[in-house]
Amino acid sequence: MASGMATIDMEGLYSGHGDWLRGWLRRYTRCSDRAADLAQDTFCKLIESPVSGAPHNPRPYLATVARRLMIDQARRMEVERTFLEAHAALMAGAAAPCPERIAAAIGELNIVVRALETLSERARRAFLRARLDGAPHAEIAAELGVSKSMVKQYVAKGYACCYAAAYGAGHDIG
Repeated sequence: MASGMATIDMEGLYSGHGDWLRGWLRRYTRCSDRAADLAQDTFCKLIESPVSGAPHNPRPYLATVARRLMIDQARRMEVERTFLEAHAALMAGAAAPCPERIAAAIGELNIVVRALETLSERARRAFLRARLDGAPHAEIAAELGVSKSMVKQYVAKGYACCYAAAYGAGHDIG
């Protein structure tokens, strides 16, 4: 195996805990198909991750990875919903966007979401809390246990990340 998880018996992990994970996810999603997709995404994430050893407690570990994927998916859905609401407000009285424009906009937003996923967890949370929730830097700093100046740096990294996603890495974001 070329990935960093060569020491994990993925087949054994999947056969031993895949059904449990799908059931666990089904309780939260209330949808068998969505649970199956998230379970598959969870195992794909494990295959792609740089972790080199099998988890000592596989079920809590799998649940944590799956929970994070559900949160990421919910954030992407929120971005899509927010876009559609904002577009509807801006275009009140105008014709609805064509499906191609909606798909293009969602594609662009997904590029930004993937770019933000390259940030550290704290930087991403700080940026999203500041931009989406309008939270003040002092509040974010208290939540993350960092200084306000660190929050400003995190938010700046988020803006730089979005700029690079929108205009390409070749532009000077300096």
